[in-house]
Amino acid sequence: MDKYIVGLYDDEEVLLTAVKKVKQAGFHIHEVVTPFPVHGLDDALGLKPSRLHTVGFAGGATGLTIALSFMIWATAVDYPIIYGGKPFLSLPSYIPITFEFTVLLTAISMVVAFFIRCGLSISAKPKIYDERTTDYLFGLAIKVTADTSQDDYARINETFTNTGVAEIKVRDFDDDKK
Repeated sequence: MDKYIVGLYDDEEVLLTAVKKVKQAGFHIHEVVTPFPVHGLDDALGLKPSRLHTVGFAGGATGLTIALSFMIWATAVDYPIIYGGKPFLSLPSYIPITFEFTVLLTAISMVVAFFIRCGLSISAKPKIYDERTTDYLFGLAIKVTADTSQDDYARINETFTNTGVAEIKVRDFDDDKK
């Protein structure tokens, strides 16, 4: 069962207070969808800071190591040629290529890590709770399971109503699969 109750809001400040009230009511927020970044939303949801920068550092360190190792091996070990009176191992001349390769591997590693962490791929089918969340509405989705009672539905609707929701809808992704 892939069913959600979605509260749609038309203001980001109302959304931030709604997130806090929904969490206080004891509901697990599955996802919040916004048309643009909302400052303070990560804190309101209780999300931990991203560790993507750690992956970027590792990719950059790998790029630096590979670039320097290859250039030192190629110019000083494998095929040493004296050109322009420079020594075989001239580190200042390696700086531009080393920098570019470091930036390249940092960017590639961060993009790959982001795609893996978010579950994005060519075959991934996005869950669009409401088309208007890409333009001007903010969506707050609560997952509904098979054992969710009518009382729980009523409590969720009441909680959404008390938070200043513009619209409440039920989104069933099982219907899309048929």
